[in-house]
Amino acid sequence: MLSKIDWSKQELLPAIVQEVTTKRVLMLAYMNKEALELTLKTNYAHFYSRSREKIWKKGESSGNTQKVKEIYLDCDLDTILLKVEQNGKSACHTGRESCFFNRVDIAQEPVQIKEDLNYSISDKLYHILQERKYADEKNSYVASLYKKGDNSILKKVIEEAGEFCLAYKDDDKKEIIYECADLVFHTMVALAYKDINPELIKQELERRFGTSGIEEKKSRKK
Repeated sequence: MLSKIDWSKQELLPAIVQEVTTKRVLMLAYMNKEALELTLKTNYAHFYSRSREKIWKKGESSGNTQKVKEIYLDCDLDTILLKVEQNGKSACHTGRESCFFNRVDIAQEPVQIKEDLNYSISDKLYHILQERKYADEKNSYVASLYKKGDNSILKKVIEEAGEFCLAYKDDDKKEIIYECADLVFHTMVALAYKDINPELIKQELERRFGTSGIEEKKSRKK
């Protein structure tokens, strides 16, 4: 059955994840051919991250892995259903049992609930910044920057870069750290606005390991 999937037509297939015992829908992710093959080989759910542009094993950071019990394809062979045994209480990066916890009733807005998990600070911050795109600009500083657009976002990045340089010049370690944090934060705001996951920056830095800085600069000019 899996051989009938036309990967040339669609490189990524939506994958619905359901807890095999309770039948509760836990999350929606995406699989490419490699992710599906890894899932079949290991019996643990693997997905493809569209923001990080790489394969990831569910629970590789948090420990909340998903042991796959059953796999189904829909009638069009373009959607996957995984029935899993959820290890750990959380399938969602927010710490909730399911990603589908925002109940929407008439005249009622979804309620976001956050719990701390074993995710990197950059990953947690990126998700929060993405959520701020839908926040009220009157109640969110980041939302207000998003509302104003590129120029306001970049103005803050330049402003924070200048303050970092001044702190560095004054040789004040505490201020250097503080201003650098401001600079990194506003740079991440800019990245999130363009839907660029900081993991991609990390991957680019890893790519440069073992490469001469001079040679890397030359390759950019070609």
